[in-house]
Amino acid sequence: MIAGASVTLVDSAGREVPLDTDEHGIFQFKGIAPGQYALRINAPGFASEEKRGLVVTAGSPLVCDVRLKVAIQKEKVTVTAQSSLNTDPDNNKSALVLKGKDLEALPDDPDDLQATLQALAGPAAGPTGGQLYIDGFTASQRMPPKQAIREIFINQNPFSAEHDKVGFGRIEIFTKPGTDTLHGNALFLFNDASLNSRNPFADNRPPNQTRMYNLTASGPVIPKRATVLLSMFRKELDDSAIVHSTILDSSLQAVPLNTAVGAPKRFTDLAPRFDYLINKTNTFSLRYTFDRVSLQKEGVGGFSLPSQAYSLSTSQQVLQGVDTAVLSPRAVNELRFQFARERRTRTAASGSPSIAILDAFNGGGSPIGVERFTSSRWELQDNLTTLRGRHTFKFGARLRGVQLNDVSPTNFSGTYTFDGGLAPALDPENHLITSPDGSPVLIQISSIERYRRTLLFQQQGLSSAEIAALGGGPAQFSIAAGNPSAGIRQIDFGGYAQDDWRLRSNFTLSFGLRYENQTNIGSSLNFAPRLAFAWTPSKVSGQPKTVIRGGAGVFYDRFSESLSLQAHRFDGSREVQFIATDPRLLALFPAIPSLAMLESLGSASARWQVAPDLTAPYSIQSSISIERQLPRNFVLSATYLNTRGLHNLRARNINAPEIGAAQADIASSPLAQLNPFLVPPSGGPASPERRQVPRPFLAAGDIYQYESSGVFNQNQLIASGSNRLNKTFTLFAVYALGRAYSNTDGASSFPANQHDLSSEYGRAAYDIRHRFFAGGTISVRWGISLNPLIAILSGAPFNITTGIDSNGDSLFTDRPAFGASLAGPAVRVTQYGTFDLLPSPGDKIIPRNFGTGPAFFSANLRVSKTFNLGSAHKGSSAQGGAGSAPPPAARSAVPGAAHETRPYKLTISIYGSNIFNRTNAAQPIGNLSSPLFGQSIATQMFGSSAGGGAAANRNISLLVQFSF
Repeated sequence: MIAGASVTLVDSAGREVPLDTDEHGIFQFKGIAPGQYALRINAPGFASEEKRGLVVTAGSPLVCDVRLKVAIQKEKVTVTAQSSLNTDPDNNKSALVLKGKDLEALPDDPDDLQATLQALAGPAAGPTGGQLYIDGFTASQRMPPKQAIREIFINQNPFSAEHDKVGFGRIEIFTKPGTDTLHGNALFLFNDASLNSRNPFADNRPPNQTRMYNLTASGPVIPKRATVLLSMFRKELDDSAIVHSTILDSSLQAVPLNTAVGAPKRFTDLAPRFDYLINKTNTFSLRYTFDRVSLQKEGVGGFSLPSQAYSLSTSQQVLQGVDTAVLSPRAVNELRFQFARERRTRTAASGSPSIAILDAFNGGGSPIGVERFTSSRWELQDNLTTLRGRHTFKFGARLRGVQLNDVSPTNFSGTYTFDGGLAPALDPENHLITSPDGSPVLIQISSIERYRRTLLFQQQGLSSAEIAALGGGPAQFSIAAGNPSAGIRQIDFGGYAQDDWRLRSNFTLSFGLRYENQTNIGSSLNFAPRLAFAWTPSKVSGQPKTVIRGGAGVFYDRFSESLSLQAHRFDGSREVQFIATDPRLLALFPAIPSLAMLESLGSASARWQVAPDLTAPYSIQSSISIERQLPRNFVLSATYLNTRGLHNLRARNINAPEIGAAQADIASSPLAQLNPFLVPPSGGPASPERRQVPRPFLAAGDIYQYESSGVFNQNQLIASGSNRLNKTFTLFAVYALGRAYSNTDGASSFPANQHDLSSEYGRAAYDIRHRFFAGGTISVRWGISLNPLIAILSGAPFNITTGIDSNGDSLFTDRPAFGASLAGPAVRVTQYGTFDLLPSPGDKIIPRNFGTGPAFFSANLRVSKTFNLGSAHKGSSAQGGAGSAPPPAARSAVPGAAHETRPYKLTISIYGSNIFNRTNAAQPIGNLSSPLFGQSIATQMFGSSAGGGAAANRNISLLVQFSF
């Protein structure tokens, strides 16, 4: 007896009535008018069955027993009618299901496809974002080509204990199996600069072109027992990196540099999949993926000049095995194993020291040197599903392991950093301007102006003390030394139990418990309970029209192995990181001080560590939703979602100077504000000495610590709808109204004041208030198909900083205070308000992420025409669809009426991204000491075509696809 089978009754006029079998495999249609009907039955793992010529007479029930045959796969994955509302936990209509023709609206490039799906999933997963699964595994490989994807589920069954991450924001991708007859698909995409609009942030337009190839072929290996599917993908992208910065010309004048630099990229993927029917109750699937990536001129773009280029080469191999066993008519077990190995090499084009002119330009060589990285990951899962009366029990466990080995001589050549701040005013001849009493007049200067003064006065032969007194000189020098090799191992475990209890035919209660644990941190009591319900208050003609769902659960995040590696590398002994602000060392610019000199002058090394009391971050997520079936196949849902995050990760310099009293002590000296940590010279220019500011750990330097002291709170209202009006029109749309506040934006997020976190709670970086997405399929005349995809987002917040390290913590995260007046050398008036860049103790500091960036609008459109070729023969029709549908296991083929088909199809498409050529500017620069403060220096794209890459604003790609 097969529970949850999809049964559809079709009358002589073609009208359909769908429902699902109950836990005993029974289905019943009530109130059926006399007449002739057809019955279609689909169930996971079984061949489709159709019975025709069923005659219903008045007053006499018709009993129909159906026996289904086990099948290894179906030739096509289809849904011919909108699935009915029910209380199945996997059938929530707030989920977005994409397959068939609705996949065609998405980008063909795998990287763009992933970015689009993450945008569609929404900001429902807190600071760490959602999670991507491919065939049930945590994604370790690149996104598979779209032509190899069977279906995509977003935000399905959000409170299932089977998953560790929050359900809202989860993306599940299922690839196609092989077929028992030979089928194939070949795609070629072409894009050239002549088809695109130019990037608005570049003054030039170098040649760029994209060529993308994809081939999939499937067929039988052993008739009726084994099939194979082979997918091959290649992308050749002659892209451009857009540099938008401010530099100095030969006469030391600040000038803008807006240029595009050629940056070729090559991607190759190979992915065979083998499916084998061991016996009538056991199926085995094996999938292997090989990826190779070669990128040139990486590290260039934005503020980074071409001299900072490096090359990147990666190769990855992933092996996945899945064994599905039907243990009994009421129990199914699925065993999964995955192993992934990656090798990555990054090579800097130049080994010269780096120069960072904050938010003006980054010059010199790339700081990465020559990096060699290797990772090995494995994952083992076992999931058991069993039926007991009205209960569906699920039990399972997942064990994952990772080993990282990294040789990374990052910043072994050293980096000088220049910031902005107060400095003496200079006349056009670069002479000091003084007030009537003879003291220098102070003004606020940018980072590029401080760099200009340094070079200018060095050329004039001034001493380092004189240059510093005139507002020149770097603010910081950093360099790393020691053993660049580091490695880490990490294992995590997750086990769960789940019960979906159908108390009544219209009410299902789901409750479960998950347990999480991992090595490298001491947090072990990570129990995550889950609870959800679904209730249909009434039915019309035996079918529910409204479903109310609710749920709540605890979801844990893992402490990433990359963070453990960082703490292991810079533990104070293996690799040493010096961050120096001593004027005697900074005076050596542009020469690089030796390590012996750094040590002899008492430069303390910086190190990283994991807080001893670090606890695994977790979120408490709850929601309530209502789903409604409307006439003409419209299905609408509205969901209120609340998420509260606790023990979120942040970074903090726990040994930063305690400068409250020190700042008040030196505030009376205007010249001291050029650098609050230098004793102001008495009399003429002299070599200033370092002010001794107390630290919590006096004998140590900077100590950067990962800790779990962050929180976030998020509320969202999500409305979604889907419609399959007829075979020529489908539509899905999602709107989200959200509000998110936090005091950290992730593990690498530092506060402005390392010893006072009270001012950190503010808008989260992912607090985008309005999000709207819509897409679908429209078939028009002459067999032309239109696939639009529209995205509208309000502006995201960004942080506003002073660009000055005023508190000596070696970080440039200081935020300004609200300006009390328009006067003062450190006051700056901007479109975002009036700010004081050197606030006094007690001044009100502006909130974190105070600024709001520009809104976003993009419309993508695919126009396709399919030509049927070859000799016609009798066949069965099958069409794909989108919208809220049953879970992946319930997908099957639905044969339609026999009709004339042709064995070959040629599809010609034009795909345009951002077809209205709107300039969607990226986040503005938030550094008040930057000459580009408040300006955007790049575009942001949503689901861009593989065509223009970063080089174009509007991309138009041509696609040719042949299938048989």
